[in-house]
Amino acid sequence: MNKVLNEKLINQILSVAACIPVGKVATYGQIAHLIGRERNARLVGRVLSQAELYGKFPCHRVVNAAGRLAPAWEDQRHLLWAEGVTFKTNGCVDLKKHQWKPTDISKV
Repeated sequence: MNKVLNEKLINQILSVAACIPVGKVATYGQIAHLIGRERNARLVGRVLSQAELYGKFPCHRVVNAAGRLAPAWEDQRHLLWAEGVTFKTNGCVDLKKHQWKPTDISKV
């Protein structure tokens, strides 16, 4: 996977994450699709897990395809809740209400 990962790809992923508005979430797969790497959702997660090395990004606004939060990141729920994001009874983000639908973003 290291051969796939380069600064351009990291920048593309972080640029998309930076566009997610307050109160909305995106999925790892959604970000992968937006950068033209549909099969690389896990790579997106890997980059976002190390995003603090590159600056401040709203990585808490990225969840998995079911709306599940990142494991072992307790603050993610609190950050999303503070932005008005609601959760279903199973603890997942209500994607029907809060999934970001980027209409004005072109391929990064």
